[in-house]
Amino acid sequence: MASSADDIDSGHTAWVLVAMALVQLMLPGLAFFYAGLLPKTSVVTMIMQNYISMGIVSVMWFMFGFSLCFGESYGLWGSIARFPFFLQVEGVPLQQLDGTTFVSDIPGLVFAGYQGMFAVIPPALMTGAFADRLLLKVSSWVLF
Repeated sequence: MASSADDIDSGHTAWVLVAMALVQLMLPGLAFFYAGLLPKTSVVTMIMQNYISMGIVSVMWFMFGFSLCFGESYGLWGSIARFPFFLQVEGVPLQQLDGTTFVSDIPGLVFAGYQGMFAVIPPALMTGAFADRLLLKVSSWVLF
């Protein structure tokens, strides 16, 4: 059964958007928390690592990450051909090729954004493991 814009529940969509905002606020909170645990000389580096990871992962999520996670499955990997650059991710509920929907009452873009917020947090959490333990420059963090 095909979903349309009429199937979207405004309350559910609003709650998912609020949840996205709360998860987004976790990143600066995490950056400042980790920075507060470090000596003054490492504070800017820690905050930069958190924000750079957010930028890089967001771009990767947009380009191919969402498609790898929610495209057709080929064993361990998904297909990057289904949703690259959010192709076919619109303001209607997101559908699989067989016509079933991932979540039937929120827009596909909201679903992709919500999942993307959780893709952004793990690399930022990893910065705490490296905090002041290695001579880690921001450039080497980006390469990692």
